[in-house]
Amino acid sequence: MPISPEQQAEIDELRRTPVQTLRATAPGMEAHLYTAHPVLDHGFVRVIDYMGDDAAICQAARVSYGKGTKSVQNDEGLIRYLMRHWHSTPFEMCEIKLHVKLPVFVARQWIRHRTANVNEYSARYSILDREFYIPAPEHVNAQSVVNNQGRGGVLEGEEAARVLDILKADSNRAYDHYEQMIGETGPDGAPQDGLARELARMNLPSNIYTQWYWKVDLHNLFHFLRLRADAHAQYEIRVYADTICKVVADWVPAAYSAFEDYRLGGATLSGKALDCLRRMLKGEEVTQENSGMSKGEWREFEGVLR
Repeated sequence: MPISPEQQAEIDELRRTPVQTLRATAPGMEAHLYTAHPVLDHGFVRVIDYMGDDAAICQAARVSYGKGTKSVQNDEGLIRYLMRHWHSTPFEMCEIKLHVKLPVFVARQWIRHRTANVNEYSARYSILDREFYIPAPEHVNAQSVVNNQGRGGVLEGEEAARVLDILKADSNRAYDHYEQMIGETGPDGAPQDGLARELARMNLPSNIYTQWYWKVDLHNLFHFLRLRADAHAQYEIRVYADTICKVVADWVPAAYSAFEDYRLGGATLSGKALDCLRRMLKGEEVTQENSGMSKGEWREFEGVLR
């Protein structure tokens, strides 16, 4: 169950009691407030609070650049200019606070983005639920033979079933032992002190779910999404990024459109790659051998051209 009954009751109460405000609001984001968007088998993303909108980005840019923006005729054009030229500070005027429920191994990738404020559920004080991420059969893959940190083809038949059985059995066995260690009665029913929760948690697998509040400004959120919504990102974190993308598109539509165009849909070429492209446009036959690029660079360059 992604949302606990207590969390759902809190959400329902918050949505029943809207608060009037004089600050700028984004209609698209208001619809997302407190709504839990399911991700994976037990996870979710929900917006707790936000600050700013497309207009706030433009306001900050015009204060910063003054007359330098007078040639820009509209806010959308200004935002596209800022995104195109990597002017990041105006995007920092917008912030979002999310409540995220996610597997621990996804959280360990996520926390590498150190430009956010994080407060995580503490297993020192509370007992974690028996909720584990078990991939759907179509996401049980072999190791990639060309990318050491990626997936290859989908496992099938008996091998896939065996892997899923192991994942489920190991997860539940570890949680059984966790409960036994922190319990106030032993296996024979005799009273016991029970191991401290802060120690017992170390036996839990990294596919158990945790939760946190994650607050970040829009500039750093775009950096997170550029990396984690990319097709090469691990599936389990990419689905969270995809969910957040949909929220951001409703929150700051002009900024997200520019981000989608210049970052998600764009490409950065090296000097060697640009030189190869110019040679190709002149009709020259360019190969990896005469490009000056390594095999990996050439493979990525071909991917951009395709």
